[in-house]
Amino acid sequence: MIITGGFFVTCALALVVTTWWLHRMDAEASVTALFDRVMTSRAARMAIIVMWWWLGWHFLAGQTIDV
Repeated sequence: MIITGGFFVTCALALVVTTWWLHRMDAEASVTALFDRVMTSRAARMAIIVMWWWLGWHFLAGQTIDV
C-alpha cells in the first residue's frame, strides 16, 4: 500500500510540475490550452491514466471486492 501511494504521489507531482512548467512558459494560456499542451506529452497522458486508475481501484473497486 505504501509503494502504491508513493507511486500515485509521484505521478500527481509529475503532473503538477509539468502543468506549472508549461504555464510558466506561456503565462497567458487558458486552462483549456494548458491541458491541450499537457496532453501532447505521452508521459503526461500515462500519468493521468494511472492516477485515475489508482483512484478508481482504491475507492470504487476496492469496496466491492472485499468479502
